Amino acid sequence: MTLKTVIFGERSLTKIAAVFESRASAETAVLRLRQVAGMSESQVELVGPSDMRGVVEAPLSRKLEPESLGIWHTLIRTHVVTGAVGALAGGLLSLGLMLAGNPAILSSPLLSLGVMVFFGGIFGLLVGGLLSLRPDHYRVMAAVRKAIKRGRWAVVSHPVNHDQTLLIMNELHKRGEHVVRSF
Repeated sequence: MTLKTVIFGERSLTKIAAVFESRASAETAVLRLRQVAGMSESQVELVGPSDMRGVVEAPLSRKLEPESLGIWHTLIRTHVVTGAVGALAGGLLSLGLMLAGNPAILSSPLLSLGVMVFFGGIFGLLVGGLLSLRPDHYRVMAAVRKAIKRGRWAVVSHPVNHDQTLLIMNELHKRGEHVVRSF
């Protein structure tokens, strides 16, 4: 079990999108990605101007973030793990200062320990919030929204491993005019 699987609840941590001038070229790219990378239908989404109005297919937000349950798992896991790590770090810092003979800590060691654990936990929760925001995903979503507002089409893919990510990047760079990827 890796650190990523402990913290993140989503199967796909990476989003890759490419912008196309026409629906036909975007549909061709979707079919090609499913062939080359062996991706399922839920891993590759075609997004177009009609998705902004929510008339034709699934809402735009569902196409951009298909793992809504995984996002909730990520939200909970990041806060629990980083909050616990922060509290532990605060306790270790307090213990270290106590062993170093810091007079402020030695004057009231239990209160100092409590304060350090509390603020370490708060800092950890803040880091968990930052991780769960996924600012790298926002960049991809903003590029897709901007493109479809201009009447273009986009292919959004959600690879589940490094090999799929490389295959998708190579294929979309060959076909798309603008490719953007999250980390």
